[in-house]
Amino acid sequence: MEDFIKVERINWKPMKDREFEIVERKGRGHPDYIADSIAEITSRYLCRTYKERFGRVLHHNVDKVLVVGGQAWRTFGKGEVLQPIYIMIAGRVTTEVELKGTRHRIPVGPLIIRAAQDWLRENFREYLDVERHVIIDYRIGSGAVDLTRLVEKEIPLANDTSVGLSFAPLTETEELVLRIENYLNSPELKKELPQVGEDVKVMGLREGDLINVTIAVAMMCQHIKNLEEYRAVKEEIKERVLKIASEITDREVKVHVNTADDYSKGSDGVYLVVTGTSAEHGDDGATGRGNRVHGLITPLRPMSLEATAGKNPTSHVGKVYNVLADRIASRIYREVDSVEEVYVYMLSQIGKRIDRPQILGISIIPESAEKFNNIRYEATNIAIEELSVENILKISDEIIQGKVRLF
Repeated sequence: MEDFIKVERINWKPMKDREFEIVERKGRGHPDYIADSIAEITSRYLCRTYKERFGRVLHHNVDKVLVVGGQAWRTFGKGEVLQPIYIMIAGRVTTEVELKGTRHRIPVGPLIIRAAQDWLRENFREYLDVERHVIIDYRIGSGAVDLTRLVEKEIPLANDTSVGLSFAPLTETEELVLRIENYLNSPELKKELPQVGEDVKVMGLREGDLINVTIAVAMMCQHIKNLEEYRAVKEEIKERVLKIASEITDREVKVHVNTADDYSKGSDGVYLVVTGTSAEHGDDGATGRGNRVHGLITPLRPMSLEATAGKNPTSHVGKVYNVLADRIASRIYREVDSVEEVYVYMLSQIGKRIDRPQILGISIIPESAEKFNNIRYEATNIAIEELSVENILKISDEIIQGKVRLF
């Protein structure tokens, strides 16, 4: 048995049985989600370029992205961007490689710009004109590496001392918040209700058996003729969300949409956008302020402050350990009998093997204390399997391919 794996029984109430619960998800068009996504797509483009040209992922971290809101004018039926959104991508990147006496320069600037533009085009409709509505800039600390002398290690070493953690299962409230945002930003919904913008934020509050869901939905001014239509779309969203809720929970659910609206002010008092995101008019965003690895912000649960987005997927434990902890927690809950709730914590030490954390702590609420010895044994075996070098390298590849949810 690996002595760094610790499994404990905890006597907390499971989240689903606590008196209250708070859950949040920032959707695809939210400025913080934009910052996370551009950081991550930049890292993925860098990884692919490094692997294509040199056969390996080289050092980089581009996990500092800032979205600065622009200015826009909106009214029913039309609108205009007056000042573009400004996006700054910052970090450290390998820009030169020495190989067998030849120096190779990597054109990271155009790559970074293209990565950000590609993500924006793929995730917003035609209302966001990437060329006209967005300024993309970068400030990169450059570095060089001599591949002739660099011996690639079979086992990656941690490049930071960081914590990764996650939990399982999601409660009904958490599942509801996640499903609502995914639905409101689905291609199907956008076809049926083109009035719904990409900037969606969902906040869930459960008190006892009552769940209040507050949704901020940016509404596309081009598709809304007047205040009556705006109010009708809000009611349609509410009805569709209540239908989703009925599929997830038997608890009472109340839905509130755009609660800051002041109808007495006409178009000036409601949530309209031109491009699909509130970043067009003063709302800012930054990497690491959004959803965690399970797709949610859960202030009543243990949370890591590490941003997964933009970090090196092969050696930065702030990314790899959060993904790994999430997989370990999910497997333990699915595969081990009598587990009611599980939390997994992983702590690295810089310069040490990534498959040998300082600690991999597993905290479990069992359905029955009498079965805990068996639970500990099975949970430990799952952790050992997931910590294999082959599995960690596989996770890194899946991250590079965009197959892993990070936020």
